[in-house]
Amino acid sequence: MGLSRRTIVHLVLLAAALAVPLSNDIYYTRFATQIAIYGMAAMSCDLLLGYGGMVTFGQAAFFGVGAYATGMLTLAGFHDALIVWPLAMLAAMGFALVIGALSIRAQGFQFIMVTLAFGQMTYYIAQALRDYGGDNGFTMPRRNTFAGVTLANHVLFYYVTLALLVIVLFLCSRLVRSEFGMVIRGRRDNERRLAAIGIPPYRYKLALFVIAGAVAGLGGALMANHARFVSPALLSFQVSGQFLAMVILGSAGTLIGPVFGAAIYLVFQQVLSDYTDHWMIFFGPLLVARVMFVKEGVWGMILAALRAHEPTPAPLPAEEGAAE
Repeated sequence: MGLSRRTIVHLVLLAAALAVPLSNDIYYTRFATQIAIYGMAAMSCDLLLGYGGMVTFGQAAFFGVGAYATGMLTLAGFHDALIVWPLAMLAAMGFALVIGALSIRAQGFQFIMVTLAFGQMTYYIAQALRDYGGDNGFTMPRRNTFAGVTLANHVLFYYVTLALLVIVLFLCSRLVRSEFGMVIRGRRDNERRLAAIGIPPYRYKLALFVIAGAVAGLGGALMANHARFVSPALLSFQVSGQFLAMVILGSAGTLIGPVFGAAIYLVFQQVLSDYTDHWMIFFGPLLVARVMFVKEGVWGMILAALRAHEPTPAPLPAEEGAAE
């Protein structure tokens, strides 16, 4: 059996990503690294929005907690990524557990406002950390090491980031296709019916919230290493809004779509910001047009095009005597 069109597209995209450093231009390698990091963070937002039906404006809090935990541990003398990054994820998970235990009791607009409130609280807590630069943030002396190998080389760090993105994408894909994922999607579509058959929605919502926090925390740990700088700006509600915009652009409920959304968002930002500081004036209408006139995002449009070109299966032959 040959490869499906979707699998071929996945392989082509992976090959293109692997080939980025071959340009021998560090700028493009660092830019691709940023896309991969933001794509991972947007993927965590897609777990909540696309599969859980939860619109959150606080996802940047876990992104920032992962970054701050990485920076603090590095300043304290811990440099091995195999120690620092899991601890950063645990910090983000613990924070998500506390926030989620309170916020997911709300529904709809109330949930949005509660996550926004908690996100802003985290933002102001980071500003109050005077030992870590307060409003100005702080600089990491160097990147972490990975199994004893320094990640100072931009190409090596890019490949590590890309590998982690692929692993997270694979694990999240398995998660949403498991029984847990079926329950989460069932809760999104009809929470009352799920509760009526004896499945407690609260536990599953909280578990999904914590998992999404862990993915965002890993993205924050990578961002701290990428920029070697951590500041409260990483926790602002504007960053949460960026994650949501990436999900909307790329297609919610697809996991890989937000990575496309991150690429589109960052390319627009990079190109338009060369001409004006108010580049969102031009990007905003694009996002509005996507919501109003385009049913699916970029990845959804790609999948629709693939389905349109799939051969129609031949009809099964009628059984003997069926026409008699």
